[in-house]
Amino acid sequence: MNRTVAGVLAVGLLLAGMGSAVADSWRPIKATTTTGAAFESAEHRFNPPERDRGSFEWRGNLRDDDYGDGHNVYLQVRVEGYSWVRYDGKQRQSVRLHHSMRAGAQRHTDHAEIRVCRNRGSLHPDNCSPVRKFSASR
Repeated sequence: MNRTVAGVLAVGLLLAGMGSAVADSWRPIKATTTTGAAFESAEHRFNPPERDRGSFEWRGNLRDDDYGDGHNVYLQVRVEGYSWVRYDGKQRQSVRLHHSMRAGAQRHTDHAEIRVCRNRGSLHPDNCSPVRKFSASR
């Protein structure tokens, strides 16, 4: 009888662990581009409240797509209820970025957005990609 109960508990723990591993797995982000800038080989995940206070974690390569234009590139990320946060790239290079973002007043983040932009200086408006939106499926 004790072996049966122990076996059932072991299977239950195994299945629970597999379920949480799937929820925490990395999901791909389609290549996000605009004229002169690209964010590629990117992934994201929504962390549960017990890891990094329930953050939106992302990583990928921010690349200057047009070396001859003389402009820098940047990535903007925002989580629900907060403003855009800017992450600068480097001119004529590809930069690997990896960050976690969370809504400070909340235990977890459910919605996030990303866009990539080219900084065209003070006289011309920057051009940005369409916004990619993400939601946690909790």
